[in-house]
Amino acid sequence: MAAAGRAQAARDRVPRIDPYGFERPEDFDYAAYEEFFSTYLVILTRRAIKWSKLLKGGGGVQRSMTDMSRTFPDNVRFRKDAEPCLQGPLYNVLLAYGHHNHGVGYCQGMNFIAGYLILVTKSEEEAFWLLDALVGRILPADYYSPSMLGLKTDQEVLGELVRLKLPAVAALMDGHGVLWTLVASRWFICLFVDVLPVETVLRVWDCLFSEGSKILFRVALTLLKHHQASILEATSVPDLCEKFKEITRGRFVTECHSFMQRIFSEPGSLSRASITRLRERCRARLLAQG
Repeated sequence: MAAAGRAQAARDRVPRIDPYGFERPEDFDYAAYEEFFSTYLVILTRRAIKWSKLLKGGGGVQRSMTDMSRTFPDNVRFRKDAEPCLQGPLYNVLLAYGHHNHGVGYCQGMNFIAGYLILVTKSEEEAFWLLDALVGRILPADYYSPSMLGLKTDQEVLGELVRLKLPAVAALMDGHGVLWTLVASRWFICLFVDVLPVETVLRVWDCLFSEGSKILFRVALTLLKHHQASILEATSVPDLCEKFKEITRGRFVTECHSFMQRIFSEPGSLSRASITRLRERCRARLLAQG
């Protein structure tokens, strides 16, 4: 009874809609989230001060409307009756980027990325240039091209990394004939948007803008390594697919600060040079296959 009372009290304190406009699911653990966020606020404040000093210092950091209505259906700010409704700004950013980068145009997944950028920056212009930085410089070439060769390459790279670092998981996948495109394509095409909790995605993106695209592999490998025992319990393809959904939920990914610490320790060494070599090899193999 006492635990139930604490949970209800937490539900009363934590809003049903998060600060970014997303509705929390029915099974959302309000008590665990309140416990996590009470400590994370201190970290968040400290990080905000660091970013503010960095940016003020001028150094910078090294290194159709039908589609719109399907973007974040659980976000109140993208609904047609929202005031203001963000469907219009999202459409403007994607349309402008399609004219700006003819090699890409519009590709599935970009709407989720642009949508997050608009939610965070509250500016069409800033969202546009951040999208351009991601697609044009940070991610590999042709990630969002019609062929999506860059995306397919990174899925192959993930498979190679799993064979190297988590051979039991790789053997299970191979044994069931499951391709990484089936279970992990959404992780990469959406840069973990609509996969991981909002705060966690934004922390991943901080590293994506500062560390480069190899951070995507760190996140993927951390999820797989931490849940390896659960994944290895899968006995069928549907079972495997369900396991891959489960590993992106729960306290491990909600507590974003500790999660980010884990992604720099659990996968082990992951140099930029090794990722570059793997990408070159996997890309060549894909091209040879036609």
